[in-house]
Amino acid sequence: MESVTTSGVSAAATDDNLQSSGSSSPADAVSRLIHAVSQRQQHLLDKTVPHVLYRWIACLCVVLIYFVRVYLVEGFYIITYAIGIYLLNLIIAFLSPQEDPEASLSGGTLPTRGSDEYRPFVRRLPEFKFWFVIDH
Repeated sequence: MESVTTSGVSAAATDDNLQSSGSSSPADAVSRLIHAVSQRQQHLLDKTVPHVLYRWIACLCVVLIYFVRVYLVEGFYIITYAIGIYLLNLIIAFLSPQEDPEASLSGGTLPTRGSDEYRPFVRRLPEFKFWFVIDH
C-alpha cells in the first residue's frame, strides 16, 4: 500500500486512526465523552475567573429562587435545612484561614520587624473548590 503525504500527515496513518476509532468499545466512547465534557466545564470555569462579583450575584439569585420555590410549594423544609447547614459549613471553610494562628506555637501575632515573614491569608477552601463542591 502506497501512502501519500499531505501537509505532513500520511494517508495510511489517517486510515489506521479511522479504523481504530471505529472499532472502539463503548467504554472508550464514554470515557472520551466524559473527557470532552470535563474539558468544556474547565473552559467555562476558566472564563469566569475575572467575574467574581457576577458569580456571587448569580449564586444569591439561585438561592433566592430556591427559597421562593420552597415557600410557594410549602414543603422541603427539612431538605432545605440540611442544605443550609451544608452550605454554611462550606462558607465557614471558605472564610477560615488554612492555619489557625491561635493554634500555632508562636501565637497569632503580627510581624513587628522587617525580618519577620509575611504570610498572606490562605483560605482553607479555595473559591473554585467551593463552587465545585456546590455543583456536585
